Amino acid sequence: MNATPEPRPTEWPHKDALLPPVIRELPPGRHEFHKERLMAQIHADTERTNPSARQNPARPRAPWWRRPVLVLPLAACALAGALVTGSALTGDDEGTGLATGPLLTTQVAAATTHGTGGLLQRASVAAEQAPLPAPRPGQYIYIESVTANTYVRTRGDDSEVVSEKLHRRQVWESPDGHKGWLVEPGNPKGGITLDTKVDRDAAYDALVTLPKDPDALLRRIYAMSEGQGNGPDQAAFSTIGGLISESYPPAGLEAALYQAAAKIPGVVALDDAVDAAGRHGVAIARLDEKAGLREEWIFDRKSLTFLGERTVLVRQPRHANAEDRLIKPGTILFTSAVTKRTLVEGMKEAPSQRS
Repeated sequence: MNATPEPRPTEWPHKDALLPPVIRELPPGRHEFHKERLMAQIHADTERTNPSARQNPARPRAPWWRRPVLVLPLAACALAGALVTGSALTGDDEGTGLATGPLLTTQVAAATTHGTGGLLQRASVAAEQAPLPAPRPGQYIYIESVTANTYVRTRGDDSEVVSEKLHRRQVWESPDGHKGWLVEPGNPKGGITLDTKVDRDAAYDALVTLPKDPDALLRRIYAMSEGQGNGPDQAAFSTIGGLISESYPPAGLEAALYQAAAKIPGVVALDDAVDAAGRHGVAIARLDEKAGLREEWIFDRKSLTFLGERTVLVRQPRHANAEDRLIKPGTILFTSAVTKRTLVEGMKEAPSQRS
């Protein structure tokens, strides 16, 4: 029996009544990505009540559409919920070191199911022909990107939608995912540790264990993402997105992920999308009907190599609250462009110019 759910219509039924927006959980591959944001916000709250604790400048907590779940201890998750209605979404830029820039917006492009399979097949072939080398013992994975979030900033009685200034993000990670380092504006000078005892689904050693057969891989993806997000298809699409973005896929896996994604109902193609580095390309996307958000994977138009991803508000949920209604369709809620993905010999070591 095929474990993949039966296909559903790929059209976007605007006439259908929308359910209240559901807070979107992240796929396993992105949990650790945002853990440091929450922990930094905890340090920020401590600093506000204890001025002597200024050795840990803070990041703003990720907005609700990028909210971390599952990885944190229960106490931290409880605090996360408290922060949502408190200082976490106030965008206290003075205390974070993260500058705001122009509001990130785009024209909502029309999407089509026509040619989606062919585009993903071409991306699969491109990934198959240019596999990443496997890390040797002692090496670290280095990923550099340009990224930014958009959120609602509240000061007193006034709320406004602001976007972070596009900025560089540098991540080092051991193949087992247990050791890591992050350098990004808003964190302490020199960076912060990403060390964890938690086994990460997007760590290289975990990715090696995934099947390369697209059907078997898709069944595993649905199992990994069960109970997350707004429906199994959207959760599976988001999980694959997490496994191809800030990660280092072993040979054969990236190609298989694209072939698996082609089998998810509701996947569409866009003729033009722009990543955080300003590079135009084609995109594979899927609309989260309940949240009104479209997740887009952006590929180089000629080589079909993966460039980055972004999340765009296509339409507001009918039951959005007053604060969420400040965010208008066409707003880019999250954007990222991978600019370097390579291996280095040690933690915090910069990649050579030849890599």
